[in-house]
Amino acid sequence: MKSLWQNGKEKSDMLEVKFYDTVDDSLLKFAVIISQSNGKWVFCKHKERDTYEAPGGHREVGEDILETAKRELQEETGAIQFDINPICVYSVTGKNSVNETGEETFGLLCFAEITEFAGKLESEMKKVELMDELPQNWTYPLIQSKLIEKYLQIETQSYSQIQLAAK
Repeated sequence: MKSLWQNGKEKSDMLEVKFYDTVDDSLLKFAVIISQSNGKWVFCKHKERDTYEAPGGHREVGEDILETAKRELQEETGAIQFDINPICVYSVTGKNSVNETGEETFGLLCFAEITEFAGKLESEMKKVELMDELPQNWTYPLIQSKLIEKYLQIETQSYSQIQLAAK
């Protein structure tokens, strides 16, 4: 557990992550996209940090939340060909580097399979890395680890359902 706390970006004991099937669309302020390409995890490294993060970001005024997810994926990874699907809604309660009030904020968690990247990044990201294993040094360890965990749980359930249907 120690590696999750090393960068000290989050106030550890104060954050709570919850998951919902849906909430009112107007509450969705963020999109986070768990991504893979050719069986490898896709993570970004910000120009100002030495930690890894899943692509994602703030919804712009008037933007559909799925469009936010697509835009952030393109901006932060250089993805130009991909399939993206919503997984669930999540919320974070507690003060952190993107939420100074600590009030519950909501986001859409998505999964994307990226099949093609542009050659160059045009964002705040220094680089994109394709990894066989999940990184240890997260930018938002208490949030990102829970989002990945939820994705893996849902993917495992879906795979089990497909296998049951095939029998």
